[in-house]
Amino acid sequence: MHYLDHNAITPMRPEAKAAVTAALEVFGNPSSVHAPGRAARDLLDRAREQVAAALGARPPDVVFTSGATESAALALRGALGAAPAGRDELVVTAVEHPCVLSLAEALRAAGRPVTVLPVDARGLPDLAAADQAIGPRTALVCAMVANNETGVLLPVRELAALAHDRGALFFTDAVQAVGKIEVDVRTLGADLLALTGQKFGGPRGAGALWVKSGLRLAPLFGGTQERGRRAGTENLPGLAGLGAALEAAVARRDGEQRRAGALRDRLEAGLLAAVPGARVNGAGAPRLPGTLSVTLPGADAEALLIALDLEGLCASAGSACHSGSTKPSSVLAAMGLSVEEARATLRLSLGWTSDAADVDAALEAIPRLAARVRAEIHAA
Repeated sequence: MHYLDHNAITPMRPEAKAAVTAALEVFGNPSSVHAPGRAARDLLDRAREQVAAALGARPPDVVFTSGATESAALALRGALGAAPAGRDELVVTAVEHPCVLSLAEALRAAGRPVTVLPVDARGLPDLAAADQAIGPRTALVCAMVANNETGVLLPVRELAALAHDRGALFFTDAVQAVGKIEVDVRTLGADLLALTGQKFGGPRGAGALWVKSGLRLAPLFGGTQERGRRAGTENLPGLAGLGAALEAAVARRDGEQRRAGALRDRLEAGLLAAVPGARVNGAGAPRLPGTLSVTLPGADAEALLIALDLEGLCASAGSACHSGSTKPSSVLAAMGLSVEEARATLRLSLGWTSDAADVDAALEAIPRLAARVRAEIHAA
């Protein structure tokens, strides 16, 4: 099998598997004061220290969650719920993850003002539009570090500076960036940052929200865990795996970044040369090293993915959260692609297990199968 869908989920690292297995033997509740409880607390504290070290943060500012979706919900609802009177507006970019955009729509339906910042053809937010949109009513601005479909790196520092200049808070979804490129909260400018373990070799169901020291959040529901910000007994095995995976990812990040970048560049150049009319989404913008969004005009991506799967190649047509949806990608639509173009787009994402054989297989199969799918569509 050749796996080119690391942006959806990446295989667990051996360090994470070992940490999960060890934590399964620690049966105490981290909130209990007896010896098994203290042992569990020690493991939880260790995981928090590992996450904080990877982000350049303080351990007490790391709130553990079930994953990125919950982290985003806590950030948005928590910050808006604690905002001062007169500040009720949410500002998001048009290329945010579906979990953020759907929450923004739910908040709009409930009566909260929401502004969506447009992006250009490269997938980059319009900073002039942001300058006009962020005002005295803005409570929170949201912009992801790296787009999950195109890999485009957004101007987070500039948007954070605009938000702070107007007295607003800034949240960033760093899910696709953490463990792949440097993410340091001391220089990023964010007030809130979300991550999840499954994107850098950790287990599913374990994530975190970094909250800037002193920032008040309204909790999603009552309870004393995680300093009153996230109630419920912590997922100790998952969080132990999260911390171990992130520590390993950061330790190997520079080498993996160079390797993934070289593989992606070879894959990109090969597809552009072999598939007539192919074009890269986000070309000309800074991008994650291992992500490639490529439109193959005239080829139906869903049909192509089925054909690839039958030959042992795993890829996607965009965000895994929208798999099976009849709606085209909101990210690609915001970048100006037509419905037909969006439905002819593949996302190929590389990770820590990717190698040259994966690229070789993709370069052999995709042009051949794309030509076949095009021919079948033309003949129909």
